[in-house]
Amino acid sequence: MTEPTILYEEREAGDAKIALITFNRPAALNSLIPAMHEAFRAALAQASANQQVRACVITGAGRGFCAGADLSSFDFAPGPGLKERANPGPTIEANFNPSARAVMNLRMPTICAVNGVAAGAGASLVMSCDMAIASPNASFIQAFSKIGLIPDAGGSWLLPQRLGLARALGLALTGDKLTAAQAKEFGMIWDVQDDALGAALALAEKLAQMPTKALVETRHLLRSAHNRSFDQQLDAERDMQGTLGYTDDYIEGVNAFLQKRAPQFKGQ
Repeated sequence: MTEPTILYEEREAGDAKIALITFNRPAALNSLIPAMHEAFRAALAQASANQQVRACVITGAGRGFCAGADLSSFDFAPGPGLKERANPGPTIEANFNPSARAVMNLRMPTICAVNGVAAGAGASLVMSCDMAIASPNASFIQAFSKIGLIPDAGGSWLLPQRLGLARALGLALTGDKLTAAQAKEFGMIWDVQDDALGAALALAEKLAQMPTKALVETRHLLRSAHNRSFDQQLDAERDMQGTLGYTDDYIEGVNAFLQKRAPQFKGQ
């Protein structure tokens, strides 16, 4: 039987669970084909549907995390209609954009364990996660300029937000490789660890025990802050605090603080 292109499992994390999603085309450095996108989004939906799952880790099998789009899946055969057949726009609309939105809008914290090269859309997917931990041999490449394209899967939005305009432009225009240590220094990822997956799972277990709704709303506020003025952000904070004030986790958190005990958050 053919190996599945996406592996999914759930691991215990105290009274919660962690979803582990693995890109599984190691011979192709986990480069993405349309069926893989569909399976990936199905795995994200499966994690989201289980209310016990309160954190998600995404990683890759083998020596690469994700080499972006599998260019061999495009139709570059000589002949009539070549440019129409090879055009990446339709597959971006049908596959990459839905996958990027699914990660960015997942109802729980997402952690990326970058075990090897993350190129093109693979690097964009890393930045789509809330946090990323890379192994020392991981690398990040904005490969688009080398084939006459621009960063996609959200890369043109994520790069300047994470790295600032000067570094974003430098990486996107040159297509130069960024090491794991440089990626941490630049702010693309959270940390570098010898056992990136183990560290990501440990971080996921920690986040799974925390107030899930507050974590996700923190994500939303921080990511959208550059679209608001300071006064508008104050109003957005007020409104969200008012909403979270009705959650069970808020009541539990304050009671635990006042009673000098560890809180028992339920993600509700």
